[in-house]
Amino acid sequence: MEIENLIKLIETVSASELTGLKYEENGVKLHLTKKKQVLAAALGDAAAASGMYSVPQVMEKTVESVQENIQTEGKLVESPLVGTFYAAPSEDAAPFVTVGDTVKKGQTLAIIEAMKLMNEIESEYDGKVIEILVENGKPVEYGQPLFRIC
Repeated sequence: MEIENLIKLIETVSASELTGLKYEENGVKLHLTKKKQVLAAALGDAAAASGMYSVPQVMEKTVESVQENIQTEGKLVESPLVGTFYAAPSEDAAPFVTVGDTVKKGQTLAIIEAMKLMNEIESEYDGKVIEILVENGKPVEYGQPLFRIC
């Protein structure tokens, strides 16, 4: 990838509401992520945009340490594509997994429908499902965390 295209890609992701992007071309892998400012959302868009409030440095450190603790507890299974998340194989069936279930690597966790195709999402890890991060029937984005497995 040429440096100009890389810069455009970084700027596009930075300007968008995306929090992450994974891209692969000719054996070169690129993973871009950005942190959302949690406190700015709590203050409201108008106050944050006007610059009326500044976040104290101590509070920034606290937010970062909380984010680090959240991110280190368990492993995330992320969506490999954009589509609609389904926790069960059909409306009247039981979900593939629930919080507290023990799963094995390769076990089906959910289905993501994309362009009328049903794609099984398999566990990348052995462990226990400690959190399901998406509601049944909701749209998901590429790279969006779906499950936390510990």
